[in-house]
Amino acid sequence: MTDTDTRYMALALSLGRRGQGTCWPNPAVGCVIVRDARIVGRGWTKPGGRPHAETEALAQAGSQARGATAYVSLEPCAHHGQTPPCAEALIKSRVGRVVCAVEDSDPRVSGQGFAMLRAAGIEVTTGVLRAEAEREHAGFFLKTEQGRPSVTLKIAGSFDGRIATATGQSKWITGPEARRIVHGERARHDAVMVGAGTARSDDPALTVRDLGYKHQPVRVVASRHLDLPLMGQLARTARKVPVWLCHGAGADAERLRAWEGLGARLLPCAVHGVQLDAADLLRQLGSAGLTSVFCEGGSALAASLLAEDLVDELVGFSAGFAIGAEGLPAIGALGLDSLDAAARFDLVETRPAGRDVMHRWRRSLR
Repeated sequence: MTDTDTRYMALALSLGRRGQGTCWPNPAVGCVIVRDARIVGRGWTKPGGRPHAETEALAQAGSQARGATAYVSLEPCAHHGQTPPCAEALIKSRVGRVVCAVEDSDPRVSGQGFAMLRAAGIEVTTGVLRAEAEREHAGFFLKTEQGRPSVTLKIAGSFDGRIATATGQSKWITGPEARRIVHGERARHDAVMVGAGTARSDDPALTVRDLGYKHQPVRVVASRHLDLPLMGQLARTARKVPVWLCHGAGADAERLRAWEGLGARLLPCAVHGVQLDAADLLRQLGSAGLTSVFCEGGSALAASLLAEDLVDELVGFSAGFAIGAEGLPAIGALGLDSLDAAARFDLVETRPAGRDVMHRWRRSLR
């Protein structure tokens, strides 16, 4: 691995980020093709997962791909799906070398893409910026290995960790700069998720706004009884922007038919105690193809995800005022008897967001 390899792989990873939130169920891959110290092709996975990054970059490079080096953020696929394998496309283009960050965990590919390339006489270098690539593809790896998407839990609250007053007032605890960052987070995830209480009290749109962004994430609501307003923003726009409703087996049949008639997708989930089983809920979302979910609460849903150790990243926004103990806590009861039992996260970013403070935390990978 050389400094040149690191530089071009960093570019491939940045290109891959352009596909985040739009290319599920496929991973957001980036590819750069370099010949004689000049970039001759660039690509990233397009919306819906096709075309793949390598196909895009090779098409741009044309005949200049022969003898060139291809930098790919994830192992080129080796199986026939809707399109031929990317490893096969690289071989046909007669690239001289392939540099890859990390092996694909999909059993249909894992190691086989590299094997195809080496069998064709192409030099293969792996492990360049591996840790960064594992982070970028964390949701895809979780889906292929554990059957669930990655979860980012967002909490915007007062200095003392409250998300609403005792009367339920919550608009706006944080300012416009923080809300703009939240819209950016929505855009890079496959889906935005809230609990039934949040859907009822806030009547949220859960869309990406004011960023010039055309693609919208799937909007997911976790509601055991499906007791959601049929005249709210989600109901009125379900045919324009996808709405998926995760519900229990005992949900009212009339409400099920009503939401289906509005255009929502219904996902039955197992129930644990008095609420939906968080692990099964995520498995259902993973089976439906999602690789990343941005959860915006409320407190009960946040608590259930944390209690089951299903949160991979925390994004917090803290405002410079206190609401007091009578306010609604950001996270519901966790039943912890010891600090050692609490899930721990590492701080990776903190910065001002207008008058508020943003902080991002991640748990260790795998």
